Amino acid sequence: MYIIVGLGNPEEKYAKTFHNMGFLSVGDAANILGVKFKKKECEALTAEANVLGEKVILAKPLTYMNNSGRAVKQLLAKYKTDASHLVVIYDDYDLPKGKVRIRPNGSAGTHNGMRSVIAEIGTSAFARIRVGIRDEEVSVPIMNYVLSNVKAEDYELFISACTRAAEAAISLAKGTPCELVMTAFNG
Repeated sequence: MYIIVGLGNPEEKYAKTFHNMGFLSVGDAANILGVKFKKKECEALTAEANVLGEKVILAKPLTYMNNSGRAVKQLLAKYKTDASHLVVIYDDYDLPKGKVRIRPNGSAGTHNGMRSVIAEIGTSAFARIRVGIRDEEVSVPIMNYVLSNVKAEDYELFISACTRAAEAAISLAKGTPCELVMTAFNG
């Protein structure tokens, strides 16, 4: 069983912001798998899918970005799984816009949502999929940038990146080794 979590902020005003790339990606995963987010549990909105006969929980924490770890910890406990079967998708200011990077583990970097996840579950040994959001032409503080809306001319680029992130997460849930997923989707 896998749990795929997309990080973001639950209010509609954040729906098209850079900080919601995780929500958009896990939404794409739900669309690909033909499921809908219907259930509120563990401080998250969830959908349940079946991938190759195995249950996969897709989740959007309702805790806001900086407290995402609370929901992730509760989901792991409820579904009696550990971090080795967790995939977290999130925006990354350290990557150029539209790039997707998969890693089997690592630090939180500059991302407060990931800091919360690592602090709450007590490990950084879980797969993460980062969607790059940095625009070299923009020079505003990171906090202002991540909460701003994606520019119309970049929308298709981010739609494509989120779809790739969703496909990578599903591939991990199918049991594909992380190294192979990295080779197929990083870039």
